[in-house]
Amino acid sequence: MGHPSALPTIRQLHVFEREILSEAGQGASQPSRHVVAAAVFKNPYAGRGAATTEDLDHLVDISTEIGALLTERVLARFAGQELPRAYGKAIIVGMNGESEHGAAMIHPRLGLSMRKGLGAGPALIPGNAKVASAGASIDVVFGGAEDAWDYDAMDGIVVSVPGAPLPDELVLFVGFGTVRINARVRGASAEQVARLVADIRK
Repeated sequence: MGHPSALPTIRQLHVFEREILSEAGQGASQPSRHVVAAAVFKNPYAGRGAATTEDLDHLVDISTEIGALLTERVLARFAGQELPRAYGKAIIVGMNGESEHGAAMIHPRLGLSMRKGLGAGPALIPGNAKVASAGASIDVVFGGAEDAWDYDAMDGIVVSVPGAPLPDELVLFVGFGTVRINARVRGASAEQVARLVADIRK
């Protein structure tokens, strides 16, 4: 059936900002800030059955452009403050869509827009997707931008948009953050894990 040539019209934009100042009676040892921007827009393939490869490719293209807009909005909140070292992404697909619509939006190329905006980030970006009704919440999971084994950067935030997504809509979330509040857990290095996995596979 082909696909629309234009980007979907964005119905709503939201920015969620969280700063944790203390936890367990202890003040923050360093800034713990996480900002997530969301866009609500029409899913051009809602209600059309299983998506074709062409449909999914078009959703990938949409993700890079809307992702760039959301990245710009989030990073503007960090101007003059400590730069993010963590990032995450998520999407809620309205009930007339399918999970693969969400996968196309967040997995193949959204990360490119996020990395370009941040000017960093070889590490894999945690992604989360679900098909749900309006007002559903989702966890945006954060991982280190420069190092996937940056334990201090690992965190999460729960977000939702009241009244969205409608059955024929998508809600895309892009987030950046600093560190987990008073992070002090230390784990194995990537090299140590590689050695352990090699031992397990013997």
